[in-house]
Amino acid sequence: MAQTFDICIRGAGVVGRTLALLCARERLRVALVAPAQAEPATPDLRAYALNAASCQLLQALRAWPDAPHATPVLRMEVAADQDGAVQFDAAEQGGQPLAWIVDVPALQARLQEALRYQPQVEWVDAPVAAPLTVICEGRASSTRAQLGVEFDTTPYGQTAIATRLQCQLPHEQVARQWFAPDGSILAFLPLGGPQGNSVAVVWSVSHEQAAPWLVADEESFTQQLLQASRGALGALQMIAPRASWPLQQARARHWCGRMPGRADQAWVLAGDAAHNVHPLAGQGLNLGLADAALLAQVLQTRESWRPLSDLRLLRRYERRAKAALLPADLVMDGLQQLFTRRETALAQLRNWGMNRFARSGPLKHWVAQRAMGQWGDLPS
Repeated sequence: MAQTFDICIRGAGVVGRTLALLCARERLRVALVAPAQAEPATPDLRAYALNAASCQLLQALRAWPDAPHATPVLRMEVAADQDGAVQFDAAEQGGQPLAWIVDVPALQARLQEALRYQPQVEWVDAPVAAPLTVICEGRASSTRAQLGVEFDTTPYGQTAIATRLQCQLPHEQVARQWFAPDGSILAFLPLGGPQGNSVAVVWSVSHEQAAPWLVADEESFTQQLLQASRGALGALQMIAPRASWPLQQARARHWCGRMPGRADQAWVLAGDAAHNVHPLAGQGLNLGLADAALLAQVLQTRESWRPLSDLRLLRRYERRAKAALLPADLVMDGLQQLFTRRETALAQLRNWGMNRFARSGPLKHWVAQRAMGQWGDLPS
């Protein structure tokens, strides 16, 4: 007899695996689509800044990576292109880490291990029929395109260059970010645990700048990063190849609908398949995990008579998820636009504003709590 499923999740990245575990806890039968793929030619360089809400969610699923794959951030330092600067300190937020810098391969491995012991989840090579299909395929989702969902995209004209560095000085659990006069944004994210001296690098530069730096020799490249980071961690050595991707702001117009020709089946979007944001505030995966938690909660609390394919049910999720996304979307887009403008008067104004914000007290605390996921509206 053929296996029947309640939910088919297309996309087995971090968001898809997390959602599969959440749905399985509610005794829903889940098909997790993961087509066979060749081994990648280069190692996975991704590292994400996860906030307290994401940490709590993954710990509840027993999928939180072990140290040194989840480095607590005790301080964040942001430097503008002139004298503007802002610091956030864990001591000012009750002593809890501001974030954790998590290795994506280690996180995926822990999620994989948790799924091994979850009989409600079955890995499949291709999509299967189910009352609800959740699309977690990322920003280039083929299923979203096949369904004809409009994905409104605003290119930023920038490329993100990622790599990893060994530093002369220890990172001291500080996440650092520099805004340059040319509009580029450099972030050093601490790796390797509290005593580590390696960092994950995300350098957002114009497409024109990116092309030569992606092929430059290692010495030239690290010297440029040393200059851009103002020598904060001393001499730098590359310990990983470079990767790159174009930056954009994007959002799907519709996050749910009927499967073509099937009145009893529906689809819904989550994670990067639904929205993309600039990486400057490190909130991308946090927003995706919040989608997974919210969708699982909406399904869990549905009326007993309401099927998983009910569009009224799925629109509850869409409305709440879009409302939760809006503040982060506006802030990250606004910051990106503000710091890529080169007018002298505007540069002076933004540096003045950054210094005023650094001394704002309650406002700065409120922003920090929002970034940490401690504003109280994340689904349990």
